[in-house]
Amino acid sequence: MNTTPTAQLAAFAAGLRFDAIPAPVVCKTEDLLVDWFGSAIAGKGARPVEAIAGFAARMGPATGAAEVLINRSQSSAYFAAMVNAAASHVAEQDDVHNGSVFHPATVVFPVALAMAQTLGSSGRQLLTAAVAGYEVGIRVGEFLGRSHYKVFHTTGTAGTLAAAAAAGSLLGLSPAQMQHAFGSAGTQSAGLWEFLRTGADSKQLHTAHAAAVGLMSAWLAQDGFTGAAQILEGPQGMAAGMSSDADPAKLTAGLGSRWATAETSFKFHASCRHTHPAADALLQVMQTNQLQAADIAHVVTHVHQGAIDVLGPVVNPATVHQSKFSMGTVLALVARFGHAGLVEFDQHFKDPATTALCVRVEMVLDDEVDAAYPQRWIGKVSVTTQDGRVLQGRVDEPKGDPGNTLSREEITAKALRLAAFSGGATPAEMQTAVDALWGVAQWPRVGALLGAAA
Repeated sequence: MNTTPTAQLAAFAAGLRFDAIPAPVVCKTEDLLVDWFGSAIAGKGARPVEAIAGFAARMGPATGAAEVLINRSQSSAYFAAMVNAAASHVAEQDDVHNGSVFHPATVVFPVALAMAQTLGSSGRQLLTAAVAGYEVGIRVGEFLGRSHYKVFHTTGTAGTLAAAAAAGSLLGLSPAQMQHAFGSAGTQSAGLWEFLRTGADSKQLHTAHAAAVGLMSAWLAQDGFTGAAQILEGPQGMAAGMSSDADPAKLTAGLGSRWATAETSFKFHASCRHTHPAADALLQVMQTNQLQAADIAHVVTHVHQGAIDVLGPVVNPATVHQSKFSMGTVLALVARFGHAGLVEFDQHFKDPATTALCVRVEMVLDDEVDAAYPQRWIGKVSVTTQDGRVLQGRVDEPKGDPGNTLSREEITAKALRLAAFSGGATPAEMQTAVDALWGVAQWPRVGALLGAAA
């Protein structure tokens, strides 16, 4: 069993220890944790999130060691992870790994936090579990390939195994148990892009389900429940049913030497990551040429096929969340306000000025951009001005990528903005919680993140 890619990946996740993680990767994981925390608080009040929270309250225990961040209630690890995963994906500000086109934080940290609080784990154990989850989930996403992402939301599919790895790490699963957890998680992987066409709430269900399934699978494995030994690369496994270009070598390449966690990008704009390269390229053109939104007659965004697959179906966004998957809406807001943040989407996505510019934005497949994707997300735009000029913009690393990353000050400010938008915590509460989180590696035991500050 140890010779298969699934077995090797499981053995890595089960055997990972804090001291084996390079210091820069630990620091990056702390950055990702604080960034995720802000997104989780931002989910308070969002209707789909509150619906899932209501379900969890009805079905779960009234007490427990795990914290539901949006309402500060306590529950079991299972239901707390479910709600926190839904909450942290709705603002579209959670992190993303380019090469796997996967959002790790929203399925990994809800599980790691809930399990650590329930088991009384240390901060170092939480960080180790998070790295295990990131490394596994990213590699599964890369393995499943571009054909998978065309139909499946990778965060909902690869996310089940990422969550299982995080939970299994904290439970101390053996390599064989971790492999069983992967088998159980993978057989429950789900998440289809069809919801975008009607602006349905499914995206929050994808992350809630992935986190809960991964946690359950790890716990079942500890109790002897068995799963498919080759759930990933087997003849009737995930790749067989969900991909036409899967590459099993990507599951194990560089395990223990290439730390994919450190490759993860932060999201600057509050929209689908596929819009960010073009948004940054448009900002570059406008700033270089001192343009205003009214100066723009037409914008061509030169994009990869993945952007067309995901954003193309959204032609007339009817909700705030759906508008975050509209290239035209995002670029219109960026042109008008200099960024596309939560307030801009909430208050202006249907403004006449926004919709007028939205319809003047076009997506065109670009061979160079498509060839670089998904390892690199290049932003290229051609802007035609009202006076007939055609101006070119290009960004090779969008804001938030590892080579153009956010500082800890910027991450803190972002978390405070997210909390202020939702009202999920007061500025003082959020500052106290974030300040504490920067020292998570020193915590002897993981407790409530907001309860102590309330």
